[in-house]
Amino acid sequence: MQKLALLKGDVKHYDWGGVSFIPALLQVENPQMKPFAEYWMGVHPAANCTLELNDGREVLLRDYIRMNPDALLGTAVNAAFGQMPYLLKVLDVKDMLSIQVHPSKAQAALDFEAENQKGTPLNAPDRNYKDANHKPELMVALSGFYLLHGFKPEKQLLQTLEAVPELHVFIPVFKTEGYKGLYKMAMELPQEEVNELLQPLINRIIPLYLQEKLDKSSGDFWAARAAQIFIQPGSIDRGIFSIYFFNIVHLKTGEAIFQDAGVPHAYLEGYNVEIMASSDNVLRGGLTSKHIDTVELLKHTKCEATHPQVIPARGDKKEKVYPAPVPDFELHSYDLKTGDELVLEPATAELFLLTDGEAELSADDTRIVLKAGSIAAAGFPGAVIKILAGAPSRIFRATVPL
Repeated sequence: MQKLALLKGDVKHYDWGGVSFIPALLQVENPQMKPFAEYWMGVHPAANCTLELNDGREVLLRDYIRMNPDALLGTAVNAAFGQMPYLLKVLDVKDMLSIQVHPSKAQAALDFEAENQKGTPLNAPDRNYKDANHKPELMVALSGFYLLHGFKPEKQLLQTLEAVPELHVFIPVFKTEGYKGLYKMAMELPQEEVNELLQPLINRIIPLYLQEKLDKSSGDFWAARAAQIFIQPGSIDRGIFSIYFFNIVHLKTGEAIFQDAGVPHAYLEGYNVEIMASSDNVLRGGLTSKHIDTVELLKHTKCEATHPQVIPARGDKKEKVYPAPVPDFELHSYDLKTGDELVLEPATAELFLLTDGEAELSADDTRIVLKAGSIAAAGFPGAVIKILAGAPSRIFRATVPL
């Protein structure tokens, strides 16, 4: 079995994506200005990710690992997961994504089977659970990056509700029924009442947004942007409430954040590298035209104060590790100068992603040059992988904590 191979990921053209960042990474033309939202690398059924072998064949990464899972995953990872347990992505968030929550592993297995028993097709637009796995996520900012992350602490949230006249209606509910009552009210309000509450707010903030008088640290900025993107005639998106309920987090390049099951979140703007358990289970709570199941959303949402924990990269100038409290994945990054060398010995299947520069990877008789256009490779146990930087480079390494 080949121990190192060039990897070709799978582009997702979701409508919120940008048109230039990922095409530039992949060195592909985009004359039609299609949105390139995500670049997937992994074995998830929705990721048609291929290895280019030395003999000229292309084979799906998941099929290649299935040929000899003990050898290619390592005995421990194969016993624990049965396949590569993580999914690696690059994202270009031009327009904000839907507010979403992911289920726990135990609950995902139960709810996935329940939908199977109902006979709901996997590709049905009203299907909530695409697989039986959880989807904890860790993202590293490749630019300044904005996101919503969990409910504001109580004092801060109450100040927000008091400062925005249109949200005063939520104050007594929050004081008596807490976060759960607040979110349930916002998600279950009849659409006519949502419109009545939010229309005056939108009328007030959109002129300020258009005059560039709002700051990105303000809920008004993102609410005005959401109003322009998501409002349909006669139906204002109730996700705008959550922009005020949730923490607005600004990550600097190189900073990371972890999002566990039940933490409501939404990406607002920027580029990132994201690693997660190999799953596509998403329950949505607004800022989307996709299916929203309020009952399922409320069942899985952690309605509690969240104090965002921005993760600084830990390590030296060359290698950094981004810790995550799950067994499914671990992410490293390497900032290399021209001529720097690394020697790595994978204990399980690993992915290498180049986001800047140029680097040569070699193992046995295989030699790969990663640069713009060919940005990823896969390495397997038993290999001694040597990395030589041909220019100042940044490489991310996805693996499993062992």
